[in-house]
Amino acid sequence: MRMMAAPGRIVICLLRNDLRYHDNEVLLWAHRNADYIVPLYCFDPRHYVGTHYYNFPKTGPHRLKFLLESIKDLRNTLKKIGSNLLLRRGHPENVIEDLIKQIGPVSAVALQEEATKEELDVEKSLKQVCTRHGVKYHTIWGSTLYHREDLPFRHISGLPDIYTQFRKAVEAQCKVRPTLQMPEKLKPLPGGLEEGSVPTAEDFGEQDPLTDPRTAFPCSGGESQALQRLQHYFWDTNLVASYKDTRNGLIGMDYSTKFAPWLALGCISPRYIFEQIRKYEKEQTANQSTYWVIFELLWRDYFRFVALKYGRRIFFLRGLQDKEVPWKKDLKQFEAWKEGRTGVPFVDANMRELAMTGFMSNRGRQNVASFLTKDLGLDWRMGAEWFEYLLVDYDVCSNYGNWLYSAGIGNDPRENRKFNMIKQGLDYDGNGDYIRLWVPELQEIKGGDVHTPWALSNAALAHANVTLGDSYPFPIVMAPEWSRHVNQKPDSGAASSRRGRGPSHMPKQHKNRGIDFYFSRNKNV
Repeated sequence: MRMMAAPGRIVICLLRNDLRYHDNEVLLWAHRNADYIVPLYCFDPRHYVGTHYYNFPKTGPHRLKFLLESIKDLRNTLKKIGSNLLLRRGHPENVIEDLIKQIGPVSAVALQEEATKEELDVEKSLKQVCTRHGVKYHTIWGSTLYHREDLPFRHISGLPDIYTQFRKAVEAQCKVRPTLQMPEKLKPLPGGLEEGSVPTAEDFGEQDPLTDPRTAFPCSGGESQALQRLQHYFWDTNLVASYKDTRNGLIGMDYSTKFAPWLALGCISPRYIFEQIRKYEKEQTANQSTYWVIFELLWRDYFRFVALKYGRRIFFLRGLQDKEVPWKKDLKQFEAWKEGRTGVPFVDANMRELAMTGFMSNRGRQNVASFLTKDLGLDWRMGAEWFEYLLVDYDVCSNYGNWLYSAGIGNDPRENRKFNMIKQGLDYDGNGDYIRLWVPELQEIKGGDVHTPWALSNAALAHANVTLGDSYPFPIVMAPEWSRHVNQKPDSGAASSRRGRGPSHMPKQHKNRGIDFYFSRNKNV
């Protein structure tokens, strides 16, 4: 049914991965160019089908819960400033066409641009809808720290294929744009619009997941929670001042910023994080740790620009380098990997944490990805799509960029980069506490021996109530380099001195190029 047209200009703001009010240029542009604003979020059914190659569910229970919390939070925020968030289920292009017909003359549709094919296809369809109805189509680039138009390259095709070259050029030649001052009251909605209810997990065929008490990310979605997290990590505890030393941790909330899930949905602006870092450096201290947060935000930027440069190639088997690799598709080995039953405790602990909580540390992500691609030789897309399903902080550009990197077919100048699972485990979980947390069937094995249960005597295994092949599996693969570290038992001092360093075989300039915001270097969130 058609409504009576509201007098004045109406702008529909389609919100997707920009679920915040602070520093939101889409909403600010609409406020300056409209008399009425319709903030809109669509639950696109294409986000709740199977992944492209292996048909895992695209949106798993942990991210769905986080998304629904973020949407509730944004609605509450908008209501406080005189607006609201309309919720609809359906393809955004169809929903917006129906709204245009319903509310009469609409002057513009505004939205934030994305970088990858499915999102760009939506933008193309929306533009066609706007053209048919004589509505202005206005897009904004707002997902990165550095604006796309400010990059020191004439065209995106000139983006360097090595991160360090990109970082040095940007740091030397670009400035981060300031955050936007948002109005205290937003222009109202036109009357007569049904707000739409917030769906439940059951509406998508999911169960609302229980919070595992062991989780390193016990947080809720939404802008309010994101801003509280920054306040805690920067100003209340000064944890940011030691971030570079702690970011390779495995247990607990505070070893890293944990901004990644909120960044992925746009609940917090990367420019706001940058401004708060600069303020902290001015008022408290500036050191390698404060810089490292920016360093990792830059990794996040880089993978988004890589997606713009290479398009659909970030999803292709041969990757950015168009490299032929004899990837396997051994489903039995993949099942063992995804379920944490490989018989390699450090891998299994990380994969179980992911399944139970939707989160995994940067250090864990680098290792399980290396294990899948280098030790098992499985199709890297199996891992990328499994992460897409489960990660609460899934971000398409960072996820696929990092998996390409780990598989050796992305933005990595090194050949045959491979992690030693046992050395990594001993370096970052020297006493085995993380393994015992997530692999309780091994909890009676003391100290670093828990990393290599197959190397223990039958008597030692019996004493720990472990039966290999029964209570815990034999390793599904053995790498020759592991033998150098069997029965290595670093004392606590040695273990802590190694923590925070990269693998010793890596060239110095490449050690720990991690991003705490995702996984190896990029979301090293």
